[in-house]
Parts: sequence; C-alpha cells; structure tokens
Amino acid sequence: MSDFDRNLATARTGYRTDQVTIDAGLRAHMIRVYNYMTVGVALTGLVAWLAYQAAGGAAITLTGNGIGGLTPFGQAIFGSPLMWVLIFAPLVLVFVLSFGINRLAAGTALMLFFVYAGLLGLSLASIFLAYTGQSIAQVFAITAATFGAMSLWGYTTKRDLTAFGSFLFMGLIGIIIASLVNIFLASNAMAFVISVLGVLIFTGLTAYDTQSIKEMYSPMDDGTVAGRKAVMGALRLYLDFINLFLMLLRIFGERR
Repeated sequence: MSDFDRNLATARTGYRTDQVTIDAGLRAHMIRVYNYMTVGVALTGLVAWLAYQAAGGAAITLTGNGIGGLTPFGQAIFGSPLMWVLIFAPLVLVFVLSFGINRLAAGTALMLFFVYAGLLGLSLASIFLAYTGQSIAQVFAITAATFGAMSLWGYTTKRDLTAFGSFLFMGLIGIIIASLVNIFLASNAMAFVISVLGVLIFTGLTAYDTQSIKEMYSPMDDGTVAGRKAVMGALRLYLDFINLFLMLLRIFGERR
C-alpha cells in the first residue's frame, strides 16, 4: 500500500524521486565549488593586502625615480628578480592543475589551488601601489555583483551556451595576444580597449563556465572524481572573477 501511495504521488507531481536526489547532489556540488572559489578569492585578497603592508604600506611613495619607502621585503617583491618568479609561478601551477588533475588526489589538487591563490595574491600586491584602497574596494563590490548575477543566470538558463563559450574563448585568445603586443607598444588607448573587451569576455565566461560546471556533475562520480571536478570548477570561476576584477579596475580604478 505504501508503495502504491508513493507511486501515485510521483505520478501526480510528475517528479521522480531520483530527480530529487540528483538535484540535491548537484546543489551540494555547486555549493562546494562556490565555497572553494570564495576561499581562494579571499586568500588572494588577504595575501595581497598583507604583502603590501609588509612592503611598507602607507609609507610607500611613488616618485619619478621609482618607488620609495619600501622595506627589504617590498624591495624583494617589487624590485628584484623574485618579482618575475611571483609572476610566472602561478602560471606554472595553473598548467599543473589543468593538465595533471586526473593524476592528482582531490586533496592535493585543492592544496595546489590554494597555493596558487596565495602566490597570485603576492603578485597582485602591486595593485595597492597603483590604485587607492577605496577604489579597489568599490571595484571589488562591482565585480562581486556582476559575477553573482552572471553565474546565477548561467546556472538557471535553459539556453545552451556551448557556441557562446567557443566564441568567448576565441575572444580571450585575442585579448591575450593584444596584451602581449601592447607590452611593446605601451598604448593607453589599446590598453583601454583590451580592458573593455576583457570585461565583456569574462562576464560571458562566468555564465558559460557555471553552466559547464553544472553539466559536468554526475551522481555516479566517486569521491575522488567529484573532488577533482569541484576543484577545477572552483579554479575556472576563480579565474573569471579575478580577471573580471582586474579589467574593471583598469577602467574604473582611481590611480594614486
């Protein structure tokens, strides 16, 4: 009788019990991804701020001759070859995570993700030299609101964003090449155009990556596979957030 009642309820609602289980599992997976991503962003911001303070903080001055008021630590991260290590080390870790994820334990992948976030925080300490703290906070709030809205849309939309994502990826390659070229040209106009296009591209990628992460979820995954997927999903959204923030900062940030 109880089985009959359960089957009757399912027939009336048109909603299967196994679908409820999948939705609950998907929700838990996405929360896990967002939690990892949020911790990564928070770690990057905290390390960047602490590194800036350790480098000299408010005592740092910008002059025509360079940067004054730096502590020995500040001189190391802003004016020594260590600066280049901090720039390229996160890139190496991204490649390790992206191409070696299937050979890593879930815990190891998560640890590398947090190490990457911390190293990137060290390299991003320089934004406190270039922009005022108030404008950094304001742009961060704008970034969080934009990211949240686009990620929510990517999660809930029924539209297939695959073709949209392919177009955005080509645009991403384009702005990377343009950025490399502009290192030599040092054109402010080109830098502005790159930043505007970057905002559009990473805003779109936020929605695309969210949908892609959602579709990659499978209730059949074991703990290791699910953990790897959560870390890679967090990394993708983390990169979207950080790059969107940097592009917006170049447009709206108030320079010191």
